[in-house]
Amino acid sequence: MAISISVVLLLLILAVIFIRNCSLKVSHALVCLLLGFYLASTSMAPTIHSGLHATAELVGSLRP
Repeated sequence: MAISISVVLLLLILAVIFIRNCSLKVSHALVCLLLGFYLASTSMAPTIHSGLHATAELVGSLRP
């Protein structure tokens, strides 16, 4: 568990740096993809899923 959390934090830091520099390249996108896979295997996954689901429902219920 400690190894996966440190990998998640490292990948998160790298993704933030890449996005802030406005230089997201293919290799950087792969880092973001790996971050997603590692986040999916952590205990934060259900919280992230429910937050995204609630946001999607909120956006879906808006009428123009």
